[in-house]
Amino acid sequence: QVRLVESGGDSVQVGGSLRLSCEVFGDSHSSWYMAWFRQAPGKQREGVAVIDDDGMTTYADSVKDRFTISKAYAKDALYLQMNSLKPEDTAMYYCAADGDRGLRISRLLRMPTAFTSWGQGTQVTVSS
Repeated sequence: QVRLVESGGDSVQVGGSLRLSCEVFGDSHSSWYMAWFRQAPGKQREGVAVIDDDGMTTYADSVKDRFTISKAYAKDALYLQMNSLKPEDTAMYYCAADGDRGLRISRLLRMPTAFTSWGQGTQVTVSS
């Protein structure tokens, strides 16, 4: 397992942008199936985006064409660029690592239990 530390959450207006970061500490060699999940109050944790070892990505339909997940191997970091933010994007955003390599990334998006390392989360609030 690795230690994950998220940052970049903030309160923004509708249509605004944010860039979330997730720093990876520890044995980063094992962490490269990574993802962003989010959880709003009273709702289940949902997958936002997943990226595999080769840089292939998948996104939840609700964020396609607005969010971009990326990795910086040299910095051991994961990012989530969020554009055109909507009130329904308001949630705690979590970085996840050590995803099960035996699963397709499309399935990983729906299975938070397939990731063994989690950060503490960073809050994103979008207001109109």
